[in-house]
Amino acid sequence: MERIEEIGFGGLRLVQDPEGFCYGVDAVILADFANSIYPEFQTAVDLGTGTGIIPFILSHKNPDASVIGVDVQGRCIELAKKGCALNHLEDRISFYQADVLQMELSMEACGLAKGCADMVVCNPPYFAKGGAIPSSTAGKFIARHETTATLEDFVRAAATILNDRGHFFMVHRPSRLVDIFVSCRKNALEPKAMRFVVPRPGEVPNIVLLHCIAGGGRQVKLIKELSIYQADGRYSDEIETIYERSPREG
Repeated sequence: MERIEEIGFGGLRLVQDPEGFCYGVDAVILADFANSIYPEFQTAVDLGTGTGIIPFILSHKNPDASVIGVDVQGRCIELAKKGCALNHLEDRISFYQADVLQMELSMEACGLAKGCADMVVCNPPYFAKGGAIPSSTAGKFIARHETTATLEDFVRAAATILNDRGHFFMVHRPSRLVDIFVSCRKNALEPKAMRFVVPRPGEVPNIVLLHCIAGGGRQVKLIKELSIYQADGRYSDEIETIYERSPREG
């Protein structure tokens, strides 16, 4: 079963399978976070691309760039390619099925090479192996849980793909921050900016956005937190702006 969803961003459409894993706000805010910090990127790679939401948004924000999306799930890549054709973006976006765990062996088949990209984005599975209740479908389980590739495998793959001083952007859970920092520094990706995301103002962060630079200096800047919702349950004005919609009046 397939569904075509209007996602905005200049009229982009996404092909999704409601029975599989569908994108959430974390992918959208990651794309915005990456573009807001490094809008001049030329070659971006999205590791764990799903059905392609991040490459589509990045291509809208930077029409001069090329983007490659990689995912271990063949069904996701099939839908991403359909979405690419639907949006007439085949000349700027490419999708490949590959396991991040074996990224070095798969790079040539994915149109990649060591140091080929100036930006890598990543919305990896949040839960460590054995760390949460299995989802109802295999696709959802793989998207949310580390099944083959671990967090460090995603970071290592990003470090291999990035050129010197390249930019790495990740969205994850604050509970994994120690693992993230250790893996990034081990692979010479130095954290430079971090932004916590809260459901509503005053609540505990449940998402973190991280920016690293390959070979960067040891200093990290904290950016003012982002609220997804207002106290009344409506999207915050900043989220509406990120979705390129006018903030709604109360």
